[in-house]
Amino acid sequence: MEKSEKGNGVAPATRSPMALMGSSRNENQEVNTSMRTAETMLRLVPMALGVAALVVMLKNSQSNDFGSVSYSDLGAFRYLVHANGICAGYSLLSAIIAAVPRPSTMPRAWTFFLLDQILTYIILGAAAVSTEVLYLANKGDSAITWSAACGTFSGFCHKATIAVVITFVAVICYAVLSLVSSYRLFTKFDAPVNYPKLSQFIQATERVRWRLGRERSPESDDDNNKDGC
Repeated sequence: MEKSEKGNGVAPATRSPMALMGSSRNENQEVNTSMRTAETMLRLVPMALGVAALVVMLKNSQSNDFGSVSYSDLGAFRYLVHANGICAGYSLLSAIIAAVPRPSTMPRAWTFFLLDQILTYIILGAAAVSTEVLYLANKGDSAITWSAACGTFSGFCHKATIAVVITFVAVICYAVLSLVSSYRLFTKFDAPVNYPKLSQFIQATERVRWRLGRERSPESDDDNNKDGC
């Protein structure tokens, strides 16, 4: 009867360690999947922005009674087109790689970190140089007798401004990607190994230099006394 009563009684809810490990593993997989999806989408956004800025600038040309102008006439705008094309291609490739469920390794983390940094500076330089050209086109420069051209070619300047603004939005996305890749690299992997032998060698060298300085100081004092006499 006691056994039957115990069997009929409600036992407290307990979970085995294996079950707890399985649930935590599932939660980690869900978190990794959501983070991988977010990173993939974040890498696809600058690709779309780069393609949009590239297309706008490629179609940017204007002709009127005063002449004609095209993006290819200015090196800064050509650089903007090439930079957006390179960054769009890298964004697509990196998004495909990030979407693949693969364990993160140190070489992969370093590759993403370095490439994100390089592409960020490339696209930032293109946006900054194009902004300077647009400023000169709008304001001119009397010191070098460069008159403002946007009053004559307003449509060309308007499209160029749109392309530059889109590029700066892509710069913000790449800056966020650089922060994400750097955070992932420096929080998941340990710092470089400290070499005790090298530090001991440096400390020994400093002690030797300090002793040599102490030994030379009396000699210098004697020389000074002789000179004084």
